[in-house]
Amino acid sequence: MRILPIYSKILNKRLVAINQQTEKGDNVEALLKTDLPLPNKRTGKVRDLYDVTLPSGDSGLLIIATDRVSVFDVVLENGIPGKGAMLTKISKFWFDYFTGRYKHHLVSTNPRDIAGLSEQDYAMLDGRIMICRKSEVVPVECIVRGYLTGSGYKDYLKTGEVCGITLPKGMVNSDRIDEPVFTPSTKAETGHDENISFDESCRVAGTELMEAIRDRSIAIYNEGRAYAGERGILIADTKFEFGLEPGSNEPVLIDEVLTPDSSRFWPADEWRPGEEQNSFDKQFVRNFTEGLVAQGLWNKEAPGPALPSDVIEQTLVRYDQAYRKLMA
Repeated sequence: MRILPIYSKILNKRLVAINQQTEKGDNVEALLKTDLPLPNKRTGKVRDLYDVTLPSGDSGLLIIATDRVSVFDVVLENGIPGKGAMLTKISKFWFDYFTGRYKHHLVSTNPRDIAGLSEQDYAMLDGRIMICRKSEVVPVECIVRGYLTGSGYKDYLKTGEVCGITLPKGMVNSDRIDEPVFTPSTKAETGHDENISFDESCRVAGTELMEAIRDRSIAIYNEGRAYAGERGILIADTKFEFGLEPGSNEPVLIDEVLTPDSSRFWPADEWRPGEEQNSFDKQFVRNFTEGLVAQGLWNKEAPGPALPSDVIEQTLVRYDQAYRKLMA
């Protein structure tokens, strides 16, 4: 893909900033992993979490979007500079957009709302955090599909269904699904998530709760799809997570929302049903790592390989393009 000059300048500015941090001795490694003087650290594939006290005095959760990159559930050796901050900006946009219509967990994105950190810590966290209300996580991944692609398309070719939901005959790869479908999966602590039926998800989390989550997931997706579509982005599918605040049975939207990491974003003007689509997400990372696998150079097990600079550049550019389109 040809890199437009404006986006090359954006990338160069970010790389210069990182080099300047290195020259000053700042903790650039913290962009990949963090070590803060806060309790109960948990490390995910691409996020670090800590317990914090909210400005209200209640217990809260600090979510840090690092620049780590995960493929096939394996964290790669190096990251993408600015990735965590970019995804945080997109999630914050959507949380603000849905405020007042759908309850969510975001309280603040200001590092200064966390007491007891150093100036270096505040600088490192700036732009890449969400301070959130705590909730009990519902152990079901909530996937909404609005286009027939990926594993859903493979399922359809075999059975005419996607996760047990029958779709019209004659659909092709990347076709639009006029009435989006809700296809839950397990929320695995380790390894891969597995698709489950809606009935199975009800056995996991309860029928009343899952019906509310299903309806809310589809509604949020439809609103997001309409908004993004007017700005040249097709949201092919997405993954939501929900929690329950203490003492409440109302679903609360948590984690990231409608980002290129949790969704497939396609350029609307390039959409061609029957083909694989270009995307605004980790397409270049996936293509590179799948090439390594095909050549027998990697077996999808840890440790993950390092990304070359051109893959990093192209991925960051696509994230930036997606953000700018959403903000248009």
